[in-house]
Amino acid sequence: MTRQNEPVPQGRIRRTMPLAGFTARAAGGRLLAGMRQRAGDGDAVHRFHIRTAERYTDLLGHSKGALMKAGQILSMVDADALGTGGFSPYQKALARLQADAPPMHPDLVNEVLIREIGSPSKHFAEFNAEPVAAASIGQVHYGVLHDGRRVAVKIQYPGVDHAIRSDLANTELLATFLRFVTAASGMPIDTRAIAHETAERIREEIDYHHEAQMISAFGDLYQGHPFVVIPEVIAEASSRRVLTMTYLEGMGWAAAKNADQQLRDTWAEVIARFINANYRHANLVHADPHPGNYRFRADGTVGFLDFGCVTVLEERARWLWVSFLRAAYEGRIDDCRNLMAQLGFFAVDSSLTDDELRQWVSEMTYEVNLPQPVTYTAQSTARVFRGMVDVRDRNHPVAKITLPAEQAFTSRISLAFASVAAGLNATLATRSILEDMDGVAEPVTELGRLHHGWVRERGLPGALDRHDHP
Repeated sequence: MTRQNEPVPQGRIRRTMPLAGFTARAAGGRLLAGMRQRAGDGDAVHRFHIRTAERYTDLLGHSKGALMKAGQILSMVDADALGTGGFSPYQKALARLQADAPPMHPDLVNEVLIREIGSPSKHFAEFNAEPVAAASIGQVHYGVLHDGRRVAVKIQYPGVDHAIRSDLANTELLATFLRFVTAASGMPIDTRAIAHETAERIREEIDYHHEAQMISAFGDLYQGHPFVVIPEVIAEASSRRVLTMTYLEGMGWAAAKNADQQLRDTWAEVIARFINANYRHANLVHADPHPGNYRFRADGTVGFLDFGCVTVLEERARWLWVSFLRAAYEGRIDDCRNLMAQLGFFAVDSSLTDDELRQWVSEMTYEVNLPQPVTYTAQSTARVFRGMVDVRDRNHPVAKITLPAEQAFTSRISLAFASVAAGLNATLATRSILEDMDGVAEPVTELGRLHHGWVRERGLPGALDRHDHP
């Protein structure tokens, strides 16, 4: 793999020209492929999309920042369940961005470390210059502290903060890329809105000080938890662009998908309880759906990584959101309307009818209301995706619902979980899990009993209690 020995390309024109140029050429190539197929070459268009997907993935891998992040997000949507399924070559190629991106040259790694935290030998007894993982704004290295603790060292790509600002100023290019790629699915999607949201969500990820604070907040919350594992920040070896934390053992996403099904079901329940407990026992939301953020362990526990995409909910918004979810699960449409209006999903005098609201709620809570337990599939992801994004005709209820800015993170976790659970082909007692998490029923699973014992021991507030602290 080609190494990156220079900082991330800077400047709007320099960063966007390769992608813009390839998009223009690809449009012409698509027309030629269509002509060949009509002339008798039966799979010309399919071969074109495979080649184009690989080239887009290479370009995004080198761009870093918001452009690469968009590719990671798209790779999480199983597009075989969307439209014609023609997006599949892109989904498969973009999946490489989850754990495979051009690494920095060791000399550049050393230069960043010295500038940010001083000589590596000051902090590490061992430091591996070869990255063990790469992400949209940084790469991760393995190290050992002088006290013997194993650590993961996340190093931000030089210039990525400026690159992201450039990307944020050029969401139209991102929209063009999304429009070209998703067109293969045969489904209309508001790519401009998705591009804007994609760019906005990674603003806070630039500052590793922020992520360190969030890791500590989650670490404090999950002290002594029986199956949720959070790393510990090593503050003296961290800075705004370098983040050192204790190393979490475990399988990556590719290996986890091939594990025993019972273990996959356990991991899915752990993740479900983690993402729901964050804003039921505290006011935190961890909303990055990238499956590379999990470490799947043979004992059924899960380690959670990457806390750059986190928000802290105001108590009023948190309580209203949980109350709305409970009303939705129970089919209380009048309460749903009242709570959604308070949250800002629509005006009190909205033209959305009760039947339309009932339709939307039933789609968003589909797995909750199926006969239990329920198995998550690609259709689960597609259903949530369609409910969050206006991809249908203007008469569909979602066209009358506006996602308020404060709920952007809380709403995204539905897609995050559906994607991961479907990837694991997990079977879960979803309704029972949510009922015990909300405190309206006793837990029926072993993990539920362990979790509730921990909650009682910690003296944490319940989901529908009023919280007096984050």
